[in-house]
This record gives sequence, structure tokens and C-alpha cells, in this order.
Amino acid sequence: MRVPLSWLREYVDVAADATPEDVLASLVTVGFEEEDIHRFEISGPVVVGQVLSFEEEPQKNGKTIRWCQVDVGEANGGVRGIVCGASNFAVGDKIVATLPGSVLPGPFPIAARKTYGHVSDGMIASARELGLGDEHDGILVLSEIGVDAPVGADAIALLHLDDVAVEINVTPDRGYAFSLRGVAREYSHATGASFRDPAERDFAELQPGSGFPIAIDDANPIRGRVGASEFVARVVRGVDPSRPTPPWMIARLALAGMRSLGVLIDITNYVMLELGNPIHGYDLDRLQGGITVRRATAGERMTTLDGQERALHVDDLLITDDSGPIGLAGVMGGGTTEMSASTRNVLIEAAIFDQVSIARTARRHKLPSEASKRFERGVDPLIPFAAARRVADLMVELAGGELTDEGGALFAEVLIEGIALPAGFVQGFVGVDYTDGEVVGALETIGAEVTPTDAGWQVIPPSWRPDLTDKWTLVEEVARIHGLDRIPSELPVPPSGRGYTPLQQGRKRVADALAAAGLVETPAFPFTSEEQNDLHGSASGEHLPSIRLANPLDGQAGYLRRSLIPGLLQTAHRNIARGLTDLAIFETGVVFAPQAGVEYGTDFIPPSGERPSDETLAALNASIPAQPRHVAVLLTGNITPRQPGRTAEPAGLADALDAIRVIGAAAGAEIDVAQTQRAALHPGRGGVLRALGEEIGYVGELHPQVSADADLPGRAVVAELDLDRLLTLAGERVVAESLSTFPAATQDVSLVVGVEVPAADVRDAVAAGAGDLLESVRLVDDYRGEGLGEGQKSLTFALRFRAADRTLTAAEATEAKIAGVAVATERFGASIRD
Repeated sequence: MRVPLSWLREYVDVAADATPEDVLASLVTVGFEEEDIHRFEISGPVVVGQVLSFEEEPQKNGKTIRWCQVDVGEANGGVRGIVCGASNFAVGDKIVATLPGSVLPGPFPIAARKTYGHVSDGMIASARELGLGDEHDGILVLSEIGVDAPVGADAIALLHLDDVAVEINVTPDRGYAFSLRGVAREYSHATGASFRDPAERDFAELQPGSGFPIAIDDANPIRGRVGASEFVARVVRGVDPSRPTPPWMIARLALAGMRSLGVLIDITNYVMLELGNPIHGYDLDRLQGGITVRRATAGERMTTLDGQERALHVDDLLITDDSGPIGLAGVMGGGTTEMSASTRNVLIEAAIFDQVSIARTARRHKLPSEASKRFERGVDPLIPFAAARRVADLMVELAGGELTDEGGALFAEVLIEGIALPAGFVQGFVGVDYTDGEVVGALETIGAEVTPTDAGWQVIPPSWRPDLTDKWTLVEEVARIHGLDRIPSELPVPPSGRGYTPLQQGRKRVADALAAAGLVETPAFPFTSEEQNDLHGSASGEHLPSIRLANPLDGQAGYLRRSLIPGLLQTAHRNIARGLTDLAIFETGVVFAPQAGVEYGTDFIPPSGERPSDETLAALNASIPAQPRHVAVLLTGNITPRQPGRTAEPAGLADALDAIRVIGAAAGAEIDVAQTQRAALHPGRGGVLRALGEEIGYVGELHPQVSADADLPGRAVVAELDLDRLLTLAGERVVAESLSTFPAATQDVSLVVGVEVPAADVRDAVAAGAGDLLESVRLVDDYRGEGLGEGQKSLTFALRFRAADRTLTAAEATEAKIAGVAVATERFGASIRD
């Protein structure tokens, strides 16, 4: 918020010698952040001049210049010759002459210089060159802006170009400070200076009259709140939109960051900045019938003041007349009823709109405005009557209009709930021994009504402070008013925690292990396309339900991911494009897995400051899809670079399986692999991953077309696992048992089974039959060829047996092996290979 100091002084006593830095320092003490200081960057001799004569001189370039004789006053050198390219002035007009030695915004220093065959002893300035606006239709003629002054007078002071503004950052909860009224009140709190409320008026004179039909028809309120709670209309007739906006208003608007757009619009903007209530003016003669505030209907469209035709959403709140929509309520008006140079009669609107409705509409249409910025933060519900009358008075004063008895108003009674503030609560929470008088005084200073009770006080916040909702926000006000420097700088002793949960420990182990194995962690944004979700989220590539973002950062990535692989593919593409072709990367992160037919989302927001109940937490959890944490790996390029005496080794499926083994070891679970088919993988080069018999992920080489679509040269292998499920299946990690001091007995066995039988299943059968003496079983060979029947394979397992209390005999080991073979024979028809 930019605050011109001349404007601030109208409502609060600011010391005459107070600098902008002093004002900012005072506002910082009541919780604002200082941003900047804004000035008209203009200095030097800038004076009122009068054109005595001029000669028009056509130039070879087709341009006609005027060689002018300008009287700038005896004190400034009398008559000076000045070259001017504008033609919108006449002899006798008073203008702004910038003389040699002055500096205009830019910076643009002025000096006597030879041009077009003359020595121009200064420059005749336009409004844009003075920093008063963007228009450049010619030079600034003082009579056209209603200003008269003696020749030679200081034009900087005359046009209020010596004013200065301070800029503060207003946090979202303090919307009342988006007005001079709010900032002046806060400056009064900071310094104790006398505050004069610009909205303080006799209520009788604020009555809007009658005769103009207004209706609020909100059949679709958001979160049960009607879109408009108050709507005030006043009528001013006979305005003259060609009248100039006075320089003091133009200067203040410019310092506040707004350009002058004509006296009628300038007045509405000025009052919005002054009182904090956005105002809209309609050309009354272009309205058709009365005004109705309602929600948009499906398929409805309208053109806003920026010239854009907009498709409306059914939640958009509209201002309509008999012709249809004429404005996006609280955001931007429509083009059909805007005030223009032909406007003679004005309908003034001052309203209170629902914060959530306005915020959603502004974001939905990507249309932030000064009005929406204020409405979505909350506007004082008692201000519209005063704001509408203030605009009407200024239109009468500056635009020559006449305030009529026409108008209307719809409003609801403003009920502000009291807040119970227990005695001693403020002191105990802040750690400062405030007296009861200091607590009550601070709350009354900000405008609250404080009533003593047996337990403390009942506090009714002022109407302009919707952010004060509980006793904790009242504590903040007391601390802020009495100075944050009174709060002791003591670090609290944190309670002892219980450390990471088992799942968190497991995730950290897995990530650390992969990093130690040489892979690089590359977190990615969780956004992707629906097609990528279908391809990588399912085995066959069928369509899966996905969560669509309401306002995506990228229109081509408008869904939350179901898989980590699309993010790794994007990371790999970026690195390869920059010359990094040998990649071994991984990511751990959540994926979003909604169920088909389930409606997610809720408008319910639990109150802050208290722990939600178990039922509330369950309802909130049910409103969001499952979000398991996965781990994914991608390898491409060479796993080992070319070296003297050794060729480069490209990354392959074996390296991905090594990464799987690293994950399994860190998680504390053995992961088995069985061949499978997936739409995103090369046929015959993919495997399903299982832990304790449950499918937890997949591994394989990407299909060549998938790699090509991702702009990856050559082969790429990937793996993805449900990390949370893997860690749950692994359970608590057991402490390693003591090593046996007895020797092991080793034997091998080769079993012939069908090629369709997974080796892991045969291994599990052998282990189940061999019993407790079997210490380990490991697949060492998979043979398919001569000597075997068609459709058969030979699996060779290395068995190691050991007893905890004795040395095993060869017979005991053989007996255990034969028992294992028997179970494999029973389950899969396995036979010992000759």
C-alpha cells in the first residue's frame, strides 16, 4: 500500500518535520513491513510560463515544430526561446516550463541545446514528462486542468509534485490497511497522534434515497455465505466528464500507483484508496432496468472493462440488469455500462461481497484487481453508506453534478460475535506482565468494545477487523500496540521428541542407500498429464482416474501424478539436453491414487486454534485420495565410462536389479522378480517386483517408443516400488543373531521345471521343504537349451546348511535338500536334472 504523506496528514497529525523514513519507522512498530519511498523524481527550476508567441516551422522530416517565446518571469530570466513539437496550445496559454538545470523523471536533465536551427532554452513539459500520467496528447496546458498561477510561480508545488509516499507491505489478514483510513489509524496507534476518521458522518445524510430497484438473488451460495450482504446505490445527475481532475488528486493517485483516467473514474479510485471500499460507477442512461446480484448460469458470457470476453463459471458472482451481466462483482465492471466521455448521469455502487466468492472469481479468470484485492481480504461492512456519499459529494464538487434523492440499499444487520478473553491469558501467552489496564487500553485503542466479566473480559472487535476471531488474535493486538520490543528474547526449551517414525526411518535408509550406491536424488514437481498417468500408472495402459488441478501452472501438466517415472523422464531429458548423458537418478515422493467413482474434496475447514476431533480428521482424510510414497529409479547412458583398457558399459537391466537389491537391503525385505508385461516397458524385458508374495512394483527397460517420446537417446531402464508398502511388509528390523561357530555344509541342486514357472517360486518351495537347517538358497544358473525338453528350463540353486549346536553331517544336509526338492516337485512338478 502506497500512502502519500499529504493525504495521510488529513486524517492524523503527522509532525511537520517528520521524514518519510520517520513515518515508516512508526508503522513498523505496529507490525507493518517497510517497502519503499516514492517521489516524483523532479527537481530544479520548473515554473509556470506563458506563451507570448510562436512561429510554425515545417522540417525536412515532415514534422512541424514551433519556435516559441515564453515568459517565465523576471526572476527566471524573463522571455526565453523554446522549441516545442506539440501543437495543442495557443498564444496566451500558461504552461509548465522546465528550465536548464532541472531534472525530469527518467532521469532526464534539461539543458539549453541547439535543435532545429535554434537554441532551445528549456522545454515545455507534458503530463507524462512530469510523471503525472501515461497520456501524451501534447503539452500540459494549465487552464485545461483548472489551474491558474502567476507567471514564474513554482510549478512543482503548484502541481503537488513535491509530495512523497511511503509504501508498506500489508499482510493478507490486515485488509483494512489497504486504505488511508486504516493506515492513518495505525499511525495513530504507533505515535499517539490524534486520528480523524474520514468515514465519521451524520448517519442521516448517508441515507441513499429510494426508487432504484436492487435485488440479491444468490441461489448457489459458497460455504453457505450469500454473495452480497450489502448493496448501496446513489444517483448523481448532470455530471460533466470533460472537467479536469484537480492536480492534487492526480498527484495522490500517481503516488499511490494509479494513473488518472478522467474525473469520474478518478473519484471512484480516490475514495477506494481513502476508505478501503471499492466503488463502481455506472452510466445510468445505459442501464436497462434495475440491478440484480446473482450467480452466473452455465454457458453465460460477458465482456469486461479490459475488452476481454469471458466464459463465466456458475460460481461467479455477477452484477446484472435486464440486459444480462454488466460486471464481475467485486472484480471488474463490464464494458456496456462503463462511464465515458458521454456520461451525464451516474449510478454509484458501494457494496460488500463475500470474500471467498471474489477471491475464487479473480483467480479463476486470472483477473486480479485493486477491488478484488480488498474484497477478498475483507471490507468494513459499515463503510458502504459513507463511501457512496463521499463519491457523490466529490462528483458534485469536481464534476458539476447534482446529488438526487434516487437510489436504494439492501443490507443485513451486522452482528459481530464477542470473544471471551480470560484474565491473565495475555500475560501468560506473551510472557510480559501487562497490567489489566494495558490489556483493556490496547483493545479499546484498536476500536474494540471491552466489557468486564467474572472470568475476564468480553471483547467485540471493530467492524473493520474481521481478522480478530479468537483470544489468540486479541493477544497479538495487545503485544503489537504496546510494542513487540517488550517481549523477552528467550528461546523456549523444546519438549523431547520421539524421533523419526519407523516409516520415516525406512524412507531415509532407502534414500541414503541409493545415494551411497552412486545414484543422484532428483525431486520433481508432482504434475503430469493424464496420458502419462495412464501409461506409467497401470500395467496395460488403461485409463485410470486422476486428480485434475483446478488452476494448473502448466496447461499440459494439469494432473497430479500416479507415478514417479514421468518426473524422472523430464529430469533425464533436461540433463541430456545439457550434455549430461550418463544418468543414474532416483526420487522418493508421494503419488496420488484416487479410486474410480469416488468424489474428493470438501469445503469444510476446521476452526484454527484447537485440535480437530478424530471424526473431523477422518472426514478430512476421506476427502483426499490415497497418497502412498514411492521410490523410482532411472538409468540411461553408460554405467561405467570408457577407460584405458576398458570399454564403456551401458546401463542395463542388471544395474536396475542391483538398485532393487539396494532398496530391499535398506528396507529390510527380500524382493523377488518375475517376468511380466507392461505397456510402458519393452516386451520381454520387464519384471514384477514382489515382497513376501505381494506385488509392490516393477522393473524393466522402457519401450523404445516411450524413450523416443521422452527424447532419450538409446536405452533406459526404470524401476518403481511402493516404498511405504515395502516398509510395512518388512516390519520392524530384527537385530542380527550371533554368528554360529559351526561350519556350514554346502550342496547344489539343479531342478527342471516349465519355463513359465518363476524361479523365485521354486526357490521358496525348496526353502520351505528344507526346514530350519537351510541357512540360504541362491539361484546361480538358469539353463535353457540342449538336453532339455521343449518348454523346460534348468534352475541351479546353491544351498548352504548350518546347525546352531553341532557340525552337520553330509547325510543331514542331503536329507534336508531332498525334502526341499520334494516340495518343489509337489508344487511345480520339478525333477532333478541328470
